[in-house]
Amino acid sequence: MLKKILLGGLMAIVLIVAIFSVVVAMKPAHYQVERSATINAPPAVVFAQVNDFHKWEAWSPWAKIDPAMKTTYSGAPSGNGATYSWVGNSDVGEGRMTIVESRPNDLIKIKLEFLKPFSATNSTEFSFVPQGNQTAVKWAMSGDNNFLAKAFTIFMDMDKMVGGDFEKGLAQMKTVSEAAKP
Repeated sequence: MLKKILLGGLMAIVLIVAIFSVVVAMKPAHYQVERSATINAPPAVVFAQVNDFHKWEAWSPWAKIDPAMKTTYSGAPSGNGATYSWVGNSDVGEGRMTIVESRPNDLIKIKLEFLKPFSATNSTEFSFVPQGNQTAVKWAMSGDNNFLAKAFTIFMDMDKMVGGDFEKGLAQMKTVSEAAKP
């Protein structure tokens, strides 16, 4: 009798693991998080806030999470080849960003590499579209999840993890850009 109960329990666990594995395997690996805002400043002013990593501290939502975070700048001072590295607490981790494409007042593409607490490489893109005296800014991040990351997204997806941070960052970028406009 005990053997039948244990065997039945084991079979139930195996079935649950198998169903969970199938659900995870069927989830798409690719993800994209995207937010936008309209800023009352010309594209050149807004573009300058993103194109120079030294200016990120004024608007980046992550800079405020760990005030003791250590940052390093290398490569070009801004634009193509500019690199920003950070080492912080468990909330911000460790990583590096490199501007891989910079088209003035139009587009910035960044290679975003997370080193800790987990390893991942993502593409980040900022686009700037003039709208009269304003600029429509879009901030997008995309990447691919491995099996373990896809399993994690069943409980918390990337949009929920960073979408709110993008919104905070864009709101702070708006404040900084509007104060800096000519």
